[in-house]
This record gives sequence, C-alpha cells and structure tokens, in this order.
Amino acid sequence: MSKHTAPFSRFEWQIAWRYLRARRADGGVSTMTWISLIGITLAVAALIITLAVRTGFRDEFVDTILGANAHVEVFAQSYVNENGQVERTITDFDGWADRITQVPGVIRAAPLIKGQVMANAGQNNAGVEVFGISYDDLLAIPRVAKPESFLGDITAFEQGIAIGSGVAAELGIGLGDKIKIISPNGVKTAFGTSPRVNAYDVTYIFTAGRWDIDRTRVYLPFAEAQSFFNREGAADQIEVIVEDPERVDRLIEDILAATEEPSSYWTWRDRSGAFLRALDMEDNVMFIILSVLVLIASMNITSGLIMLVKNKGRDIGILRTMGLTEGSILRVFFLCGSLTGIVGTIAGVILGCLFAINIDAIFSAVNYFAGGGVWDPSIRGIYRLPAKLEFWDVASAVGLSLTLSFLVTLFPARKAARMNPVEALRYE
Repeated sequence: MSKHTAPFSRFEWQIAWRYLRARRADGGVSTMTWISLIGITLAVAALIITLAVRTGFRDEFVDTILGANAHVEVFAQSYVNENGQVERTITDFDGWADRITQVPGVIRAAPLIKGQVMANAGQNNAGVEVFGISYDDLLAIPRVAKPESFLGDITAFEQGIAIGSGVAAELGIGLGDKIKIISPNGVKTAFGTSPRVNAYDVTYIFTAGRWDIDRTRVYLPFAEAQSFFNREGAADQIEVIVEDPERVDRLIEDILAATEEPSSYWTWRDRSGAFLRALDMEDNVMFIILSVLVLIASMNITSGLIMLVKNKGRDIGILRTMGLTEGSILRVFFLCGSLTGIVGTIAGVILGCLFAINIDAIFSAVNYFAGGGVWDPSIRGIYRLPAKLEFWDVASAVGLSLTLSFLVTLFPARKAARMNPVEALRYE
C-alpha cells in the first residue's frame, strides 16, 4: 500500500466505520460509544438550553424595564423656596422637556409627578406608586399603551385612573370600580397637614409584564396629580426616552446642558445595573459549569477509544504489516472518536433547539404535574420563563463540543498509531 495516500482516504473511513459498528464480540466498546454519544448529546443540549434561557430572560427583563420606565430621569438641584423649604421641583418643566427633546438621539421628554401613597378599596389596602403624566405621554409608554393584556379604554384615562393588574388583584377591584388614593402630605391647615383622600374611577387596567410594575404602578392625569400632591405649576422630574438605551451614557452631557439649569440624572442602568451585572456574572459561571459538563461527556470518548485500541491491537498489527503508516492508523482512530463527538453534537443541537422552541409548553406541563407555583413572578420579576435562540450561542456550544471531542480523541489515536506491530502480533 502506498505511503503517500491522501489523509482521510476512503479506506480510512471504511475501517473507522467498521470499528464503530456494534458487534457482539465488542459489546463493551459499543456500550461505551453509546454512553459517550448520549452524554455529549445531553451536555450540548443542556448548554444550548441554558444559553437560550439566559438570553431570553435578559432580553425580557430589559424589555420590561425599557418598555415601562424612562431611560433617563432628569431632576432639578435642591433649592430653598420662598417659604424656607427645601425643594427639587421643576417649575419650567415644559421648557426643559422641549429643549431635551431637541437633543439628537432623544425620542421623547415628558414632565412627571411621582409619589408613593396608599390605595384603598373597601377593606383592602395596598402601597402604590403614582405617576402623574399627560395622556399623550402615556401613549408613548409601550408596555402600558400596548401591554400584554388590558381591560378598559386608555382613551378614557383623563376621566379616571389607570392601574396595574397586580394592584387591581390586590385590592379586589375591576374596571369601573372606585379606588381611593390616600396621601399623608395633603392639605395644609392651621392645625398641621391633614391626609388627602381622593376617589377615582378605574378606567384602564394594564399588564406590563413585570410583577413589580403591575403590582405597584398607578397612573393619574398630570393636572390631577399636580393638585393631589401640591405640585401646582411644577413637576418632580423629566423622563427621557432615547433611541439607543444601550448607549444612553453618551447623551447625558447634552441632556443636562439642555436644561440650562443645575440638574442631575438617573439612568435605567443606575436603577437596574446591579441586577444586570449579577445576571452577567451568573451567565459566565453557568457557561463554565456546563463547559465542564461537556468536557466530562467528551472524556467518555477517550475511555471508549482506549478500549477499542486495546481490543483492536491484532488488527493494528496486521494493518501496519500491510503497509499502513502511523498517520493512517492515527486518522482511523481519530475518526472513530470524532464521529461520536460530531453525531452527539448534532443530536444535542437538535434536542436543545427543540426544547428552547417549545419551552412554554414544556414548562406548562412541568408546572401542571408539580401542582403549580414552580415560577414565582414576585421573585423573578417576569411571569414566564423565556428562551431566545441566538446563532452565536448555538455556535459557541457546537464549537466547544467539537473542539473538546477532537482534542480528547488525539491521545488514544496517537497511542494506537505508535503501537509496535511486532508486539501486537507476538501472541497471535
């Protein structure tokens, strides 16, 4: 046989395939091959599912943040009013909003009244956060104007109050019912400040997709919120929506300059940055852990291949005496191990992608058989477990699995190639 045959020639594939086929005499080798195949399949599938859930959870979490909250909140610097009280209200709120809107990269700037109050309906009470906002600005909030689900008509907002579905559930009220808003900072009298209590008709109930928003968020018409919180002629802050929230820091200097007065800011990253950083760190740790799982599964290939080399010692000796080079023997056993890794990786990709695509149905079945309560939105913030397949996530899982499978195959394949044919045939 020629010593100049091309690498991975047809006969090398044929020999490798013959060794991989199950034979009764090599039952142990066949069993190890199946164990390696199943192990790699499950490891790759687990890695893809984890990466898909990680991406989906982060995207859903960020989308609910950006879809129901300002990207930048702009505040006035503290000052002492004519009564000697320290305030941070913005009197020229329309001017601030108009000038900030003209900053390149800014989509919308709206004055806002914000306050924490007690909501009451019958015997039920709940702490809520009131946002005073105009009707046009409310329509510009995606998760409120176009929520996952809603009751009522948002066009009737100025005739009543809009509340989150969690607030409605906590108070046991529905569309058209009345809700009382109680603020301890109410009417100032000669005997001090008395609580202010107003009742409003519930005209709109929304589900934004975030438990903490739906459970605490209430919207009042801007003029009504000014009156209720004693903010006549003023606003608490300007909420700003930008084109690219991921690069919001680049616009801060221009936004603050547009106010033309001393001001400060708070971005969406400042509000949720700690949680997002924790997610990123958890993602990296999970990837490392699952990479180790893929490595362990790949090591099974080494065990099976070592057994195969041991059982095929006589065949190796015969092939070498027939003229096969060390390179050919190495490639034959490299193919035996790498094919297991390739097939296992392909099967793992298919299984992982199918699981990620059908995760809602699978999770619903798990939740049903577990009796419910598997996913607690009060802890995780969102209502479901999302999954989003990304090309680079799948590619990284495939690359990791194939690289490890090829690397762990080299040692036993090299050992087979260096086997002395005389020693292999001595006792035959």
